[in-house]
Amino acid sequence: MAEEKGGKTEKIWRWPPEDTRQHMRAARSELRESYKSLFPPEFVEHRRAARREMLLALRSLIDHALERMEAK
Repeated sequence: MAEEKGGKTEKIWRWPPEDTRQHMRAARSELRESYKSLFPPEFVEHRRAARREMLLALRSLIDHALERMEAK
């Protein structure tokens, strides 16, 4: 992984390497597929709804903290 810059070749290291990232993506995809076979669709829908509610709660906390900072 070398890149030409101003007539000088510089090595740019990426961590993790691309092949490792590809394996990690494939593993994540396979893991998601295994969850689909383990849990009923209703569970997945409920889990998504619960996650959304948690994210909304966090957004509310952040908004409140920002309002308090602006008030000072």
